[in-house]
Amino acid sequence: MALTLYNTLSRKKEPFKPFDPANVRMYVCGPTVYDFAHIGNARPVIVFDLVYRLLRHRYGPDHVTYVRNITDVDDKINARAAQDYPDLPLNEAIRCVTEKTEQQFHKDVAALGCLPPTVEPRATQHIAEMTTMIETLVERGCAYVAEDHVLFHVAAMPDYGKLSGRPLDEMIAGARVEVAPFKRDAMDFVLWKPSKPGEPSWPSPAGIETPGRPGWHIECSAMSWKHLGETFDIHGGGIDLVFPHHENEIAQSRCAHGTKVMANHWLHNGFLQVQGEKMAKSLGNFVTIHELLTGWQGYAWPGEALRFNMLRTHYRQPLDWTHVGLDESHKTLWEWYGDLEGKEDGGGVPGPVLDAVYDDLNTPKAIAALHKLHSSGKWAGLRAALNLLGFSGQRANIRRHAGAKSKARGGSRAEVGSDAGHVDRLIAARNEARNAKNFAEADRIRAELEAMGIVLKDSAEGTTWEVAR
Repeated sequence: MALTLYNTLSRKKEPFKPFDPANVRMYVCGPTVYDFAHIGNARPVIVFDLVYRLLRHRYGPDHVTYVRNITDVDDKINARAAQDYPDLPLNEAIRCVTEKTEQQFHKDVAALGCLPPTVEPRATQHIAEMTTMIETLVERGCAYVAEDHVLFHVAAMPDYGKLSGRPLDEMIAGARVEVAPFKRDAMDFVLWKPSKPGEPSWPSPAGIETPGRPGWHIECSAMSWKHLGETFDIHGGGIDLVFPHHENEIAQSRCAHGTKVMANHWLHNGFLQVQGEKMAKSLGNFVTIHELLTGWQGYAWPGEALRFNMLRTHYRQPLDWTHVGLDESHKTLWEWYGDLEGKEDGGGVPGPVLDAVYDDLNTPKAIAALHKLHSSGKWAGLRAALNLLGFSGQRANIRRHAGAKSKARGGSRAEVGSDAGHVDRLIAARNEARNAKNFAEADRIRAELEAMGIVLKDSAEGTTWEVAR
């Protein structure tokens, strides 16, 4: 079966045809290392790890190159460094922040079952490539120097906006770009800017005497060019990066290299919510991968349960991250892995699973096929399919993580103890909400009880409960 992927550029599913089947190349925007990665950051990491696994399965591990960058020069990094290490010189503080954050990121995504990328370039190691691209753009009239800045002139790109599909007026109204009097056009964006005193700085391109640093967009263009070439097969990231980041990458890369495309396929994963709301620190539902692995609201979850929960929703659809969903995911894996112990191994990935994931990563359909493999006792096929999707099949890997603050229950999720009186009060509140036809509140309380490990049974006589087994 052909591998088909939805292409944001064409807005349709297309058969995947690499430039060179012996050299399949993918670039994905990686973390900006100023803080621990949150669960929303985990979604593209898991999604594109699955793409990487599929490409390796189809073309062979030696024929696929996966580049995921580290952004280690950014205003957010500078601010975090000054906040966390006020007594250190800024550059030294920045190094402390970026090294600590990058190390934690690697540990967290490894726990999610993600393979390391082939290459993981750091932005600060590619300043030479950035300045070369910038000077080429200036020479070609696609960029200009103004007040020690270098800016890309959007008018030099006739089909700018094709990826996002936004009219120019709408882009101007909603653009997250800096307003500056020295711009020729409101949409022009920064390729290089002067550094403030104490900030990281490098010799500037295009004859500028003041030391400076790169803009965000040119970093990814330079790193993908260095490690994948002027054109490559897949560029991925979250849907929030389509505009302006990926739109600007395309513009500067195509104009610098004189190519018709930067990447043939553009893949983007959808947004993530927590308990039905947008994740935000102000809402108190901002949660990092590390917190989920070691203890979030009293619960600790194994990385493979987080991965499974992520893949239960199609990658392009919005995902609602809930305690209940996590618990269901963990219980499913616990049952499957237990039944796999001592069973036969070997054999290929069953056709229904391959057909599903080859159809634009239809992981919900693939997981339905896994359930059928389990119920029919096709253990070798189940194990092979789990392995393709990045799961170990080993129960020892889905127990409570070391360092969790709560006690494990029967091989299921870690839990916080709860007295019977508290449970009864919550059930009474739920019944009141149901009688008042406030079903949203009733569902919320039920979800809270389920997250505590309480199973409700509604009947004509009332509601009873028991601890999940």
